[in-house]
Amino acid sequence: MCSTRIISTKSILTKSNLPVAAYSANPYVGCEHSCMYCYASFMKRFTNHPEEWGSFVDVKTWPEIRNPEKYSGVEIFIGSVTDPYQPLEEEYCRTRRLLEELKGHNVRISIATKSDLVLRDIDLIATFPNARVSWSINTIDESFRAEMDRAVSIERRLSAMREFHATGIRTTCFISPIFPGITDVPAIIERARDYCNLVWLENLNLRGNYRATVMNWIRERHPELSELYHEIYNAKNLSYWYELDEMMRDYCERNGLPYVRNDDSMERPFDAPPVVVNYFFHSEIVRHKK
Repeated sequence: MCSTRIISTKSILTKSNLPVAAYSANPYVGCEHSCMYCYASFMKRFTNHPEEWGSFVDVKTWPEIRNPEKYSGVEIFIGSVTDPYQPLEEEYCRTRRLLEELKGHNVRISIATKSDLVLRDIDLIATFPNARVSWSINTIDESFRAEMDRAVSIERRLSAMREFHATGIRTTCFISPIFPGITDVPAIIERARDYCNLVWLENLNLRGNYRATVMNWIRERHPELSELYHEIYNAKNLSYWYELDEMMRDYCERNGLPYVRNDDSMERPFDAPPVVVNYFFHSEIVRHKK
């Protein structure tokens, strides 16, 4: 059970350093999904919460967006450091409020979630030009998933993806984070490829307080992988990611899937095979954006 409080913010939109959007929007601070590997836990430095990350959520209120037409043609990424469709959204409707404010102004939106609650807003999302919704999926093993987060099952995420895609809304299978030696990337692609336009691949980065948590979990649950994780995260050996990069390039070539390091999916026909985008090497993507 998460503790909640209402907070006021000056603006819901923030300039973004993400390679796929100019602005980001996060209707909440914190997240009920409590992912073991959550990179957004760094936010706790600014919240003054004594609780553990994942046990609190701040619900944002904000003044009405002024001149929303100035964001015409601009892409806004909703959910960069929180899940905009975590369970509290059903009660507080902060994400829906944001979408209603932006509707009709030619804004391009990308939404990232682990939830199927986003289905509630499918008709509203469909009013945005070139909208896309992504679901984070880093396993098809429900027992592993249950140890990693408190979000809905993988089957429910895939079902929501299928419904959005059938409606004509672009979808992304965000395979993130990839756990070395655990995440079966091709198996996930095989499950999602018929109802997604884009596959993002992102490696597990261990920074901040959750580094020790994940490393301890590996030692306890997968001791056979301890040396591999030591090489990657202590010795800073990138060989695993270069080898996986080559393996995925070969897999995509054999299966007729484009494999790139920049996202060009918005220019491809909706029914084309999904583009697989490698985000293992973030600095290269940032340089490409600039």
